[in-house]
Amino acid sequence: MTQPVSLTRYLVEKQRAQGHIPGQLRLLIEVVARACKTISHSVNKGALGGVLGSAGSENVQGEVQKKLDLIANEVLIDANEWGGHLAAMASEEMDTIHAVPNRYPKGEYLLLFDPLDGSSNIDVNVSIGTIFSVLRMHDEGRAVREADFLQPGRCQVAAGYCVYGPQTTLVLTVGDGVAMFTLDREQGSFVLTGDGVRIPQETQEFAINMSNMRHWDAPVRRYIDECLQGKQGPRGKDFNMRWVASMVADVHRIITRGGIFMYPWDKRDPAKPGKLRLLYEANPMSWIIEQAGGSATTGRQRILDVPPQNLHERVSVILGSKNEVERVTRYHLEQAGQ
Repeated sequence: MTQPVSLTRYLVEKQRAQGHIPGQLRLLIEVVARACKTISHSVNKGALGGVLGSAGSENVQGEVQKKLDLIANEVLIDANEWGGHLAAMASEEMDTIHAVPNRYPKGEYLLLFDPLDGSSNIDVNVSIGTIFSVLRMHDEGRAVREADFLQPGRCQVAAGYCVYGPQTTLVLTVGDGVAMFTLDREQGSFVLTGDGVRIPQETQEFAINMSNMRHWDAPVRRYIDECLQGKQGPRGKDFNMRWVASMVADVHRIITRGGIFMYPWDKRDPAKPGKLRLLYEANPMSWIIEQAGGSATTGRQRILDVPPQNLHERVSVILGSKNEVERVTRYHLEQAGQ
């Protein structure tokens, strides 16, 4: 019988055999994973733990915070600030960065996270999750500034997400492919359940909020119209629509069986380039998707090449099966005359 491979063993073997993961990065990933286990327990308790409902506050984007948003945020901060592997953290739920307190040693990494993605689904028992991204602090001899976090997504050294559904699943990349781990609650550890995960290049599923159709730009409408025409249309095949309204859940479906996820720019607020956050959502998810053989763009450029301008910058997101994303991107470039 094959011996199960724990997350710790997986990371240690990568560190030993390939030298791909420095020791401090390995420890950081393990600490984030332990924090996700704690968040998973809170999510599973639901109403029994008194964690449902609004916290009665708003985040920097003016969004109403749920109790679990704040709980998850504190769990990740408390777990990571004392270990010596981080210089600072940034979160979708915090106005600015959280530097490691002076009483603790400082490391060479920066951690960014969306502590609880899909907050609107918390109270209705639909899958939600945590997204995280790791960058390197390039100048360790000075105080950390917000500008240190404004690195394009291609500079990430680790990225992952944890989806809290019927199973708690951790998906991770350190730049050499994508691995998937499932939480074994009896053992209390994440166990490797998929390695070298690959996304099919083509798909017959798309994920988009159809209620916004009237606000879409022409390239997005063109793509979806073609999908909806089915076998009689230019695509020559029928498509199904899936939409969970939780990026973690929608992306996890794509990682598992292919598809395309779109949260594009639309005409409701033309000054905003998109809805999703570049640093906390788009960059880590795009890197995971690319490492699994997929593609991720804004419609006009690769997301991982977008130079961030501020901590809470938003961006248009189109990601998933490579051929489908390239088709939507081509429609955008044709519209722009490129």
